[in-house]
Amino acid sequence: MKRAMLDGRAVSDRASLHDALSEALDLPCWYGRNLDALFDCLTDIHEETELCLCHFAALEEKLDGYAHVLLTVLMRAQEENPCLRICREDGEEAFPARDSLKMDDAEE
Repeated sequence: MKRAMLDGRAVSDRASLHDALSEALDLPCWYGRNLDALFDCLTDIHEETELCLCHFAALEEKLDGYAHVLLTVLMRAQEENPCLRICREDGEEAFPARDSLKMDDAEE
């Protein structure tokens, strides 16, 4: 199983978020560095992959609503792709209920 980690403390803005995701998940060169492209890449993964989020509160602080949209994208990709598992490594609260996640919370 491939394991990747996204540390919210290492992200300062959307660009650095997409840099970190691209590196952690070894995304293809055509990755468009936006949430739509991320979803496409995540649903196209064919090997068992676990992405662990660490310090998600730091992402929320730095990215505001975009962090929640990211979480929505990650959870929806996990639902569509049985090879993908999203987890939290830092003992923070469990993910919010799916009904509370909305794609309209932040713009691309």
